[in-house]
Amino acid sequence: MNKSFYRKSIFLLLLPLLFPVLHSCEPLATGFDDVENAVMYSKTLKVTPPQPDSTLKVMTWNIRFGIGRQPWFGDACGDNTVFKKEEVMPGLSAVVARINEVKPDILFLQECDIKSNRTAYIDELQYILDNTYFNYAAYVSEWKAEFIASDGLGRMDMGQVILSPWPITDAKRINLALRGDQAGIINYFYLHSCIITGRIKIPGFKEIPLLNIHASAFATDDTKKKHYEEFKAELDKLDAAGEYFIAGGDLNELPPGSDSTDFCFEDMCPGESFHQPGDDPQHKAGSDYSPETDWLTPIYTAYKCAFPLNEYLLNQPAYFTHTTRPEHAWDRTLDYLFTNNRWRAGSAKTHQEFFNESDHAPVSADFVLIKE
Repeated sequence: MNKSFYRKSIFLLLLPLLFPVLHSCEPLATGFDDVENAVMYSKTLKVTPPQPDSTLKVMTWNIRFGIGRQPWFGDACGDNTVFKKEEVMPGLSAVVARINEVKPDILFLQECDIKSNRTAYIDELQYILDNTYFNYAAYVSEWKAEFIASDGLGRMDMGQVILSPWPITDAKRINLALRGDQAGIINYFYLHSCIITGRIKIPGFKEIPLLNIHASAFATDDTKKKHYEEFKAELDKLDAAGEYFIAGGDLNELPPGSDSTDFCFEDMCPGESFHQPGDDPQHKAGSDYSPETDWLTPIYTAYKCAFPLNEYLLNQPAYFTHTTRPEHAWDRTLDYLFTNNRWRAGSAKTHQEFFNESDHAPVSADFVLIKE
């Protein structure tokens, strides 16, 4: 979720930047159309893709731009802003090692950096593609700016990814609603939440639509609810057309019925105060899910989660995928896989043992293929 990163990015929006934006031919931040083509990647020396017999292993993972659990100024109360290559590569290599360990057939990533200053201008997606068994990838930007003056962040390009051994077709970026609780100039530079979509065709089986979402983390209005409604609308269109999809990502939301819904104290940094008389705000942005307890219910009702809600409610800690604190265990569930088809019984796994690679644990499950 990278909590304070999204909140503190407001402080990166220096008003002096407004003038070059208005008077230069090259905008400092990138706007997005409602629907755009994704950026396509491929491996030079491709490997022969597997021929599955009945299922595909699918995994979703927010990789925290490959820096592991290192302190960063935007989350977990860190101080670092920009990392050197030798500081980035161990975390990025660890992500690759875990991917090769699980060997998902389809992989959704969130928070992947593409030649960003904060991660030493490494094309993290190309590195992952070149050092795994995947042949193809599709990428869309969630936050793209040519230059951010504050804290020396400089160029930023962070986004979402679909990786596959098989060609990915019709890959698109679908824009989601902008935050309604921010001024227009802030929204101009801010993260633009989105869905990346694509399709794969495996010989002998029906084509599979893929959807990977990274919903807003810190909106204090109903923006997150709009994102889930927009996400479900895309799923509904596929379902109505008789297509069987794989969907998932970092929804930045708790499952309905979660025991704990307020994490202000868990996420609080030194010098912050919440829930006390006179505190303004009373809650840390992105940490209090109490008003949102039923926002995912329509998706759970319509489609099959890799972890059914009744199973989650029986043993919630077994499905936790996130914590802001590097020294503490996972404390909430934010990451999901959904389908309108079937998951192989007993195949779903929350990889909580992958603790040092990111502030999110990946989730995987086996999708049951539909023969032609």
